[in-house]
Amino acid sequence: MIAGYGVAVPVGAIAILIMGLAARTSFRVGAAAALGVATADGLYAAVAVIGGAALAGVIEPIAGPMRWVAAVVLLGLAAYTAVTAVRHHRDPARAARSDAGLATPLRAFVGLLGLTVLNPMTIVYFGALVLGRQASDGKSAAGEVMFVVGAFLASASWQLVIAGGGTLVGRLLTGPRGRLVTALLSATLIAALAATIP
Repeated sequence: MIAGYGVAVPVGAIAILIMGLAARTSFRVGAAAALGVATADGLYAAVAVIGGAALAGVIEPIAGPMRWVAAVVLLGLAAYTAVTAVRHHRDPARAARSDAGLATPLRAFVGLLGLTVLNPMTIVYFGALVLGRQASDGKSAAGEVMFVVGAFLASASWQLVIAGGGTLVGRLLTGPRGRLVTALLSATLIAALAATIP
């Protein structure tokens, strides 16, 4: 679980995206996004346990392009968030009938799963942890399964805290102006963090 918290706790663009999404929609949507991120972390932990250094070596040469893709996707999400917020502020009826983007639990889950999978540093992180552990403790297959489950549970618990915080912020700022401000702030932070990825 410590390994899972190690990759999940640093607040970056994904955490801000989850928080902003939960603030603008609902805890259900934020929780689905959070579980998408946790699923990606769990998958990467499993891949690292299975492939270890070999997979880290494969990812390393394409890490640069993957970071650029992630940055472009995040900038697109930031722009979409800002444009949608302005449109909804100008036409509140549109906000009520809009279900596009990541505004449903399934879309939020799939979208955040895909975005998190684009982060090559996660596989490198888990690969390094697995290699270090295998060299010193010789864990059994059951121990490796527990490592993957622990990484998933840690990531899920942290991401759900982020979603809960976003929901709380959303409830505090429920008016049209508050939603506009939080959406624009979220878009600005996501864009700023995306610019630091490549």
